[in-house]
Amino acid sequence: MVKNKKNDDLSGLTLLGKEAKPSRKLESFPNHTSRNYTITLQTEEFTCVCPMTGQPDFAKIKIEYIPDKKIVESKSLKLYLWSFRDEGIFHEHVTNLILDDLVAALKPRFCKVSAQFAVRGGIGITVDTEYKK
Repeated sequence: MVKNKKNDDLSGLTLLGKEAKPSRKLESFPNHTSRNYTITLQTEEFTCVCPMTGQPDFAKIKIEYIPDKKIVESKSLKLYLWSFRDEGIFHEHVTNLILDDLVAALKPRFCKVSAQFAVRGGIGITVDTEYKK
């Protein structure tokens, strides 16, 4: 049985319950178990822009990870992903940057980021990148 550690879980969270605005800050709360289990987070609302043309790129992002000591707080992840909305960045770079930032913030046992970008110019691009501890 998991002990009630509500105060410990909430310490360090600064974005939850606050006004929503883009942020590159990924917040986390403690994982209460040592077993392996997978957390999956998905959005169909990711946007960034082409670094050359400035045209919008839309993607479905799927994040799967096995936490170690930390779990990502979902509102901070939403605001983090939102922060790319006006950034000119290639699909491959943004997908790997998301993985790098999640690994730096959470130090998970495993993490995979998949980004399925909408077809533009007749070509769809899907980028899969992963980390293993």
